Amino acid sequence: MQNFENNLAQFVKIKRKKLELTQIELAEKAGVGLRFLRELEQGKKTLRIDKVNQVLFLFGYELGPVRAEIRIIE
Repeated sequence: MQNFENNLAQFVKIKRKKLELTQIELAEKAGVGLRFLRELEQGKKTLRIDKVNQVLFLFGYELGPVRAEIRIIE
């Protein structure tokens, strides 16, 4: 799970920087608070999916189900 959180945080940060936006500018464009965006980019473990999607939508993406590896513990 930690890897996914870091990937999402890095994805948003990289996309924001490619568009040459500050965190404040991206938060305003996405309609989310600056604190939320900072937490997203820092990889906070618990975030509202609807707000994450508000940010991702600006880049043409959204969260969706992804098949997980099944690990059987014996």
